[in-house]
Amino acid sequence: MVDWFLELGPVWQAVLAGAFTWITTIIAASLVFFTRSISRRWLDIMLGFAAGVMVAVAVFSLLVPAVELSGDSRYPAWLVVAGGVLTGAGFLRLIDAVLPHLAPGRPPEEAEGPSTTWRRATLLVSAITIHNIPEGLAIGIAFGAAAAYGGNDGAIAAAVVLTIGISLQNMPEALAVAMPLRRDGFSRLKSFWYGQLPASVEPPAAFIGAAAVLIIEPALPFAMAFAAGAMLFVVIEELIPESQRAGDTDRVTLATIIGFVAMMSLDIAIG
Repeated sequence: MVDWFLELGPVWQAVLAGAFTWITTIIAASLVFFTRSISRRWLDIMLGFAAGVMVAVAVFSLLVPAVELSGDSRYPAWLVVAGGVLTGAGFLRLIDAVLPHLAPGRPPEEAEGPSTTWRRATLLVSAITIHNIPEGLAIGIAFGAAAAYGGNDGAIAAAVVLTIGISLQNMPEALAVAMPLRRDGFSRLKSFWYGQLPASVEPPAAFIGAAAVLIIEPALPFAMAFAAGAMLFVVIEELIPESQRAGDTDRVTLATIIGFVAMMSLDIAIG
């Protein structure tokens, strides 16, 4: 770990980590300056890989620590963690219901949520932003958890691993927004702008997550399970179905398993 990073408080560590995920999204979206499209097969494989990464992040970086920390709670560990997961998933379902959005790769008539006159670009950005808010919160909660562990290097390393996982997941999502817009005739600059825009919410969401945990530390296990539930909702409701929509199920399933194993291995090795 870099010494100056370790010397920062958990809130600023979380903000910088959120900024890192945004930067990786910017890099991925910038590919529209060099090409107009990416093959559907490769995009599906990347989305499948991202789904596996996110499941591993939810389990090993959030749920397992939540179970460990909830041992000090006056409530049963299973109740705290299960309640957090269900609440997080329910929160994302509520946002899905009230905010118009469009899954990448789908035509405008398949937009979800209330009826709207929003353009396709706005609906795409709305969909990915829904994903990125809980991811930013998860980063903040992870760094808040590291502070709860006493700020030791291992706990901070685990939060960094979670950040890396979310960064890997953001990259194909940026392409899934930017490339279709470029094919639809948007300029390179506009396609890039919309591709990176959803990740801009992650630094402030990370700030909120870390600050909330520090203020209400006893709620940390529930907060970690909440973030995990929200991320699992995104994976199950959108990433996996969208990655397999074109019918290349075998390759995508293998990519999902590889993503899960890669992230699990990284978490065990470093975290």
